[in-house]
Amino acid sequence: MLLADLVLIIHFLYVLFVVGSLPVIWLGAWLKLPFVRNRWFRYAHLAAILFVVVESFLGVVCPLTAWENSLRQAEMDGSFIQRWIHEIMFYNVPESVLTIMYVLFAGLVAVTFKWVPPKAGENRRSLS
Repeated sequence: MLLADLVLIIHFLYVLFVVGSLPVIWLGAWLKLPFVRNRWFRYAHLAAILFVVVESFLGVVCPLTAWENSLRQAEMDGSFIQRWIHEIMFYNVPESVLTIMYVLFAGLVAVTFKWVPPKAGENRRSLS
């Protein structure tokens, strides 16, 4: 596997964590699953989307994107993984649209703290 593909897969997993955790939290709250109230999980999720928002406001290219692009230039060849994951993750829209989407999503994650608050005493039990 190309190193650039590995970076791309890590990037995809990061995006999946940010986007996928929110419906998991809502569904888990509805099903009364204790792990969705785990403070470490919830704060990691909030921090992950806030990192994206700050990058977007500052106009900074994601470090994983920059690293992958640098590796792709060295490797000179796109792979099957690169083509498909790029189709899923990257859109050709103005940066301002992405920034608005990131901010709205971060707001939804923050509001979820009110709707489904993390609990201090649940951390040890919810990890097992």
